[in-house]
Order: sequence, then C-alpha cells, then structure tokens
Amino acid sequence: MSHASLHTSSSTTSDARHPLAPYGWDEAWEAEFAPYAAQGLLPGRVVRVDRGQCDVLTADGVVRADTTYVTPHDPLRVVCTGDWAAVDPAGDPQFVRAYLPRRTAFVRSTSSSRSEGQILAANVDHAIIAVSLAVELDLGRIERFLALAWESGAQPLVVLTKADLVPDATGLSYLVDDVETTAPGVQVLPVSSATGDGVDVLAAVVSGGTSVLLGVSGAGKSTLANALLGADVMAVQAIRDVDGKGRHTTTTRNLLALPGGGVLIDTPGLRGVGLWDAEAGVGQVFSEIEELAAQCRFHDCAHEAEPGCAVLAALEEGALPERRLESYRKLLRENRRIVAKTDARLRAEIGREWRLRTAQGRASMEAKRGGGGRRR
Repeated sequence: MSHASLHTSSSTTSDARHPLAPYGWDEAWEAEFAPYAAQGLLPGRVVRVDRGQCDVLTADGVVRADTTYVTPHDPLRVVCTGDWAAVDPAGDPQFVRAYLPRRTAFVRSTSSSRSEGQILAANVDHAIIAVSLAVELDLGRIERFLALAWESGAQPLVVLTKADLVPDATGLSYLVDDVETTAPGVQVLPVSSATGDGVDVLAAVVSGGTSVLLGVSGAGKSTLANALLGADVMAVQAIRDVDGKGRHTTTTRNLLALPGGGVLIDTPGLRGVGLWDAEAGVGQVFSEIEELAAQCRFHDCAHEAEPGCAVLAALEEGALPERRLESYRKLLRENRRIVAKTDARLRAEIGREWRLRTAQGRASMEAKRGGGGRRR
C-alpha cells in the first residue's frame, strides 16, 4: 500500500478499514490518542525525519510537519521515525504537538564525548540484523547488534544476506550454526535477494507489526528492502568487486508498508553501534553465561579468578568458548563506562574498584619481587 493510495478519512476507528491500520494503528493506540483527538488533533505515523521537520502519514495522506514543539534538550525524546504523532491540522506549516508513549525504542550511543544516546527507530516489533556473507562473519559485531535489539524491547532476527555467494550447502549450514550459537533464542535466516531464496520466509515473519532493518554499510539492507517491497524503492548502487560491499544512498530512516503486511523501517548503514544502557540486552545475548553465573559460589563473582566460579569451570571444560566470554566481558565493560558518564554513583563505584584492583596488583607485584613486607 503506497502513501498515495490512502483514502481520505478523519475517523479514528481502529478496525481493519482504517487507512492507518496497515501502518500499525490499533485499538490500544486509539485509546492512547483519545485526549489528543478531543483537542482536534489528528493521529499519524512518522515515516521520515530530517532537519527539524518530519513526514507524517495521516488518514488524509502525508503531511509535512514542524517538530519545534517537541524538540527537547534530551536527544532521546526527539521525534523519531516510527512514532505516532499528534498533528495540528490547522495552520501552515502544520506542527507535531506531541507523540504517544513509545512501546519500544532502538537506541545506541553516539560517538560524542558526552556519550549521548541516539534513538534510531520507535515502536518496533522486529529488529532485522542484516549480515553479509560476502565477507567474513564478525560474530562480535552481531552480538553487539543483538544486545541493542534485545534492550529495545523488539524481537531480533538475524538475516544472512547474499547467501547465493556461498554455493556449498554444507558450508552455508556451518555459517548458520555459528551465528545460531552466537544468537541464542534468535531465528537465523539465510537469504538471497538475487535468487529470492528465503525472501518469502522473511516476508512471512515480518508481515505482522513493524520491523527495523539494521546493519553496517554493505550488508545488503537496501537490496533486501527492495526484495520485501517488491520494487526498487530504495536506490542501490553497484556492488564493488573488491570487497563485496554495496554502496547505497539511504541517508535517512524511512517507514514503508510491505505488500504482504507489516511495516519496514530502513536505516542508513551504521558505522558504529555503541551500547546505551544495555545491560539487560547483553545478558540476553549471553544467556548461557548468565545461567552459569547463577551457579557461582559468590553472587558477586567477577568470573576471573574466584573459587567456585561456574563460568570459569565451563571455560576449562570447553563447554564455553573463550571468545564468547571475552565478548561478554567487553560489552559489559563498555556498557558500564557509558552508564557511568551519566551516573555519578556508578562512576564512584567504578573508581573504587579501579583503586582496589590497582592496590591488589601492586601488592602482587611486590610479592613476586620478594619484597612482600607491609608498609605502615
């Protein structure tokens, strides 16, 4: 269903005949919107945001609206693609007066020294993480994307794109197994936009609800979006022969209705995916380590040298890959640093831990040198 095909209606009934139903409008959103409807405002879904303005899909079509009234200092509270907005139909230009509380939000940290969060998409049900098979798998990066996806409240799905470049079925199955081990509880689907293999399965998965398409540049996101949409909606340039990375022109996040049902938000290639207060998401990605940690002798076990550590025992037995544990530690450390930048109490706690470890390290070095006498 294209934007232009919406029939004119200012009704806010939430049945399947409502023109916003294909974009996710339901009875719960209608109930949330009731106070704004009483003020004469119109509901609409934000399909694109750029430079302080946004395109909002309403029952009367797409309107260009100013976001001045809802542009707070907190970057996590700005209007975002996927938001349900309350638009003032009067005046020129039109304004977004408010947006409804988000059910889910996909947030990453920026590269700013202040470590601000950046919201990429709102009210998302499925987070599709596109990973190209044209290059070597980066399992650590997949784990990072998964942590953010779980933290957002959406259900992650890993799509291995360009599967036609792995002609050997056995080799492809090994790659799928590697990713499935990295992504417990997550469906892993090999897809080829060139041959169409797997596209119908993916379309069926995302036919209910809103999906956001994530991945680094060259992951094949725009080509995959075109395959799902059944048209070359997203411009895609030729693939470079040297490294197999696609170069596309997607620079904003766009929300589009899928012909088989559901809504897709396509995003630009992400150069970096920093964590943003994603401890629960990290725990979900490494659920097997969290389960082992619950069996440790000490509840505050750091899984480094403590006696009775179930995590280290699994590592020594070969039941837990060392790469998984190192990735788990790395993401937790990174997340703590991010949170500490805005949490003075946690900052002080990390400082105390650092000073204690420094003192322990100094004492250990003195003992090794044979000068273990205590200073007074």
